[in-house]
Amino acid sequence: MDLGTVIGLVLILALLFGAMAMGVGIGPYIDIPSVLIVFGGSIGALMISFTPAQMKQFVKIFMIAIKPPQEDKQELIKKLVDFSTKARKDGILALEGDVNNETNEFLKKGLSMAIDGNEPDMIRELLEIEMEQTSERHATHGSIFSQWAGLAGAMGMIGTLIGLVAMLLNMSDPSAIGPSMAVALLTTMYGAMIGNIFGGPIANILGIRDKDETLVKTMIIEGIMSIQAGDAPRVLEQKLLSFLPPSERVSQFE
Repeated sequence: MDLGTVIGLVLILALLFGAMAMGVGIGPYIDIPSVLIVFGGSIGALMISFTPAQMKQFVKIFMIAIKPPQEDKQELIKKLVDFSTKARKDGILALEGDVNNETNEFLKKGLSMAIDGNEPDMIRELLEIEMEQTSERHATHGSIFSQWAGLAGAMGMIGTLIGLVAMLLNMSDPSAIGPSMAVALLTTMYGAMIGNIFGGPIANILGIRDKDETLVKTMIIEGIMSIQAGDAPRVLEQKLLSFLPPSERVSQFE
């Protein structure tokens, strides 16, 4: 679980609701018509903007932001170096048993193609195509939340206009001005909260998750190419360590 994302969400909500409670309480900030306009309207607009298959992934995508699949890059480098050592000693066919037990599907697919004797250029091309298509899907998933941020803000403005129109039409009735003004103000607040607490930040962290996954897959591709080319394990390790920040580069040969 990504503690940064979880702590950030909890902190924002705690501070906001705490500030509300210390003022006039939470109750005045709850308005059902405003919720329907902003939340219902923005979700409805999202359903128009994306396909049903994409919208089905909404909750799953949100959970990826909270609990992303993680790959220990140091462990990955160690594994690839071990594969390289074994392949240089006993031949690449000796990795067949390791491949069958491999849990990383991308690595498993690449090594399987190498063991089957496919040309390096073909292996690289197929893996890069898969990597690019995965990144494209991730970009679409992230755009759902960035779109939600914009739509929630727009629905907030629409709700504000609805509230103001209702208020202006009932200026002669002082008792109707308050509820209309509440809708006008709270819809703007709800739209801003959805956009700036969930929509925008979630879209941004999903982009970071995609870059991290792409980096791992790039390391895997380079590792497989080196194993197939018969590079020395030390050379392979140095090549893969170059993908990491200098502070994280720890060689197992030292």
